[in-house]
Amino acid sequence: MSSEAALSGRCTELNGKFFCKSMKYIDLHCDSATVCFDGAYSLSDAPLQVNIQKLNGADCAVQCFAVFTDGKNAENDFAKYVNFFLTSVRELNLTLVKSFNGLISCAQSKKTGAMLTVENSGFTDGDEAKIKALKDIGVSMASLVWNSENSLAYPNAEIKNSGKRLKERGRRAVEIFDGLKIIIDVSHLSDGGVDEILERRKIPLVASHSNARALCGHRRNLTDKQIKKIAECGGVIGVNFYKKFLGGGDAFGCVLRHIEHIIKVGGEDVIAFGSDFDGIPETEGLEGCEKMPSLIDYLSAHIGARATRKICFDNFARVFKEVSG
Repeated sequence: MSSEAALSGRCTELNGKFFCKSMKYIDLHCDSATVCFDGAYSLSDAPLQVNIQKLNGADCAVQCFAVFTDGKNAENDFAKYVNFFLTSVRELNLTLVKSFNGLISCAQSKKTGAMLTVENSGFTDGDEAKIKALKDIGVSMASLVWNSENSLAYPNAEIKNSGKRLKERGRRAVEIFDGLKIIIDVSHLSDGGVDEILERRKIPLVASHSNARALCGHRRNLTDKQIKKIAECGGVIGVNFYKKFLGGGDAFGCVLRHIEHIIKVGGEDVIAFGSDFDGIPETEGLEGCEKMPSLIDYLSAHIGARATRKICFDNFARVFKEVSG
């Protein structure tokens, strides 16, 4: 079954626009698993922006759960977080999405699937055995760096890093990730690092939680040139809901403006959601995943059901199928 058939929403037309009453979505990034572990919460009903009960109620097909680590104890912390996440998946009888068929199965299910991703793979030092271990436990997507420099790359958190490219170990890590069919995530990476990876790139990648710098000048956002290059390699950009990356104004309106700009620059096949829930303070109007159905209806009313369905599901599903199989 095609992803479009799996997602056929119940839509009604109003003044030439469509309101979709049911449209499954994928969210490319949240930090909820690590926050749950640190707060001794259950992933099922944690008092956070994301939990499994909320996701099920919001008609989420797949939530990407990023395991975030930083600092000297990153490797040990990663092991603890992953053990918590995988134990939660088993205890809550969730589907750990590792294949395209698994993703489609979740789209047809009433329960949200979980995808395991890594935010900051610096603790691997670009070692092939360590990166292969990520694949073996079910990691589907990984970024090289967070806000601190590591052995692989430089972050875009500081302007002094803007032109810095990958380190040699980072170049090796990119080759290994590609070979193992782990999707590369360029959010948080320096401009120079992003540009280097995108040079003549043919394999799709993602910026899991980044917006358009032309609309909001924060360094965490992407330049128009980067947006075009991501589109050219078949990749996707997950729009981030953090107000500092969106700019001022109504949350839904800000999300729409970034989406419209990115579509103008790179086309409607390059957009997805990357909320950054539980990694950001609450944004008024988009406080948690329970607001996603309302956002989806809002987008459908402004850009139409077809483009909204691509953002919700089809664009990332295509990337996932092409890279991971």
